Amino acid sequence: MSGPERGFSRRHALFAAAALPAAAVLPGVAAARAELQGPGGGLFRRFRLGGYEITSLLAGTGENTNPKGTFGLNVTDADFAAVSEAAFLPVDRAGNVFTPVLVNTGAELVLFDTGLAAEGILAALGQAGVSPQAVDVVVLTHMHADHIGGLMTQDGATPVFPRARYVTSQVEFDHWAAQENEGFDRNVRPLAELTQFVTDGGEAAPGITALAAPGHTPGHMAWMIESEGKLLVLTADCANHYVWSLEHPDWEVRFDLDKAEAAATRKRIFGMIAADRLPFIGYHMPFPGLGYAEPKGEGFRFVPHSYQLSFAE
Repeated sequence: MSGPERGFSRRHALFAAAALPAAAVLPGVAAARAELQGPGGGLFRRFRLGGYEITSLLAGTGENTNPKGTFGLNVTDADFAAVSEAAFLPVDRAGNVFTPVLVNTGAELVLFDTGLAAEGILAALGQAGVSPQAVDVVVLTHMHADHIGGLMTQDGATPVFPRARYVTSQVEFDHWAAQENEGFDRNVRPLAELTQFVTDGGEAAPGITALAAPGHTPGHMAWMIESEGKLLVLTADCANHYVWSLEHPDWEVRFDLDKAEAAATRKRIFGMIAADRLPFIGYHMPFPGLGYAEPKGEGFRFVPHSYQLSFAE
């Protein structure tokens, strides 16, 4: 038998053996019934950014059974289906994640957003080895329920982060304060005296700078993190889906209060990220939310992080 023929036969024999049940390959070994375990994976990921340590926290997940009712309100069902199919996405289901971010500057622990409920953010912080008492600053990118829900204990009586000061947009605070909103009244209003209000270019801590990003809500903000010349953008809800929003920034999103302004913000923020080849973390991007934006057609392709920020320098 020639060399190539021998190699071909051996490969096929190995594949055939691998495909057999364990009991057929190993005589005397009985196949055991294994219970399904459900989704796995931890609730945090850590990265380095210069001298800072960045931790993505999985504070909760959800399922959307009508994604077309949320994304692409101004496109046809056929266009939505075609884009979804091209991206290997179902048209009738969408997974969602809620990803607060913890930044350790070496001097302070700065937490961005808090998820839907205290239980979720506390579980993620607990896995990451961080006590809520250790958090120095809580930054609220905006005040939708999935960003402010973890500020207060379940009974609404006690702040989850008892030592923290709070930072947010004055425009955002005033917008929600002027209307009846149970989530705001329960979670944010009691903290008003502990809250610092910033505008575009304001700082939450050294190296942590606000970027005005309105449209999703009136005072919605992204944030630039800088350490030792390294940059990272926290985009919050500038884009709420890695395909339907990021690749198609003009597609209208139900939760964007000013849809035209939100589209303009997506183009501006992700245009900067793409042009400068910056890493970013998006609150609703696939966990841990960290990646890059590459220009693609009318929008941007999400390039997931692999190991670029995993090495200390």
